[in-house]
Amino acid sequence: MRRAMLLLSVLLPMASASQAQTPAADKATPAQDAEQRLHQDWAWLGRYQQANAAIPPSDTRKRVVFIGDSITQGWFDKVPGFFGPDRIDRGIGGQTTPQMVLRFRQDVIDLHPAVVQIMGGTNDIASNTGPMTLEQTQANIMMMCDLARANGIRVILASIPPAANFPWRPGLEVSSKIARMNLWLKGYAARIGATYADYWTALHDGSAQRAAFTVDGVHPNERGYAAMAPVAEVAIRDALARPAPAGLLR
Repeated sequence: MRRAMLLLSVLLPMASASQAQTPAADKATPAQDAEQRLHQDWAWLGRYQQANAAIPPSDTRKRVVFIGDSITQGWFDKVPGFFGPDRIDRGIGGQTTPQMVLRFRQDVIDLHPAVVQIMGGTNDIASNTGPMTLEQTQANIMMMCDLARANGIRVILASIPPAANFPWRPGLEVSSKIARMNLWLKGYAARIGATYADYWTALHDGSAQRAAFTVDGVHPNERGYAAMAPVAEVAIRDALARPAPAGLLR
């Protein structure tokens, strides 16, 4: 009996410690959250659903929605004052253009903007959601432009910002692909009557991003976004001055 009581006195604290550790062990890491989301909400439609629902009714004749990846999301994170009732940021870090296509109705069309800025392609080149050709990226951008124009929304096509490499994809050659995509973006914008926003020229140092403008060679810092802002202002004025597409679905 004495031995049984001694064993129980040892095991009970161990059991209590194990139970106390269970909640911490069950807590998912950011990487696990991202992995789960890829299976349950691949395009992350849930990211902005509440924010979209909370947008008050207002005059949308000057509203601009910025859709994109972490470079677009980072603009709001680092310089929120650039945005407001007429400028809405719908960037999501790490996203590729196929994910943006799936979000386009919810996060752009249903907000009834006058203009959308589309910035994508960095993560396509990085193969974030699987290998992609430049032609596949271009097809997704054309799809978003078609959706915008069919709904009477003017389009700004943003260049892919400069980068000499991607830290999360060491050894991958990226500069020539960025250059080819930007050449295509500029030409396609001219063909469809969209505005081209040349952020690459505002940020570059050779084929890389200017060191003073970036946190990691890819993502702009506050100074980088300050260099981008005048390009955006000119592009927005130009887009708003253009006649709205006739629209087939609006």
